[in-house]
Amino acid sequence: MPEFSQGDTSPPAPPPKTSSAALLTLGGLTAAFGVAACCALPLLMISLGVGTAWLGVVASFAEPNRDLLLVFAALALAGGAVFLWRQQRHAATCGPDGVCTRPAVRMLTLVGLLIGVVLLIAGYLYV
Repeated sequence: MPEFSQGDTSPPAPPPKTSSAALLTLGGLTAAFGVAACCALPLLMISLGVGTAWLGVVASFAEPNRDLLLVFAALALAGGAVFLWRQQRHAATCGPDGVCTRPAVRMLTLVGLLIGVVLLIAGYLYV
């Protein structure tokens, strides 16, 4: 049974789940990739010297659902960012014996969020 101080009447908040931020980030990244597959990714990949023939298949599936993918990607990336912010805030208060999210997982989630946002913006702008 956890002990509470005299002025504290509520139990401590549970640590945020690691998988929530990662799953939302992965979903947003996937949807943003689908949005950017028709126009932005081929331009970027051609400028890097990478072949883009396989992107036509992805773009043909994503094009009819572009608006839905835009909304889903934006919501999923925003949700992933909120969960990551909660994890960062909790990790700052976590002591040496506390249960915290590993810094590598938080960094990987942040990189995924940033790539997803860049793909989402590029897919939105290059129509």
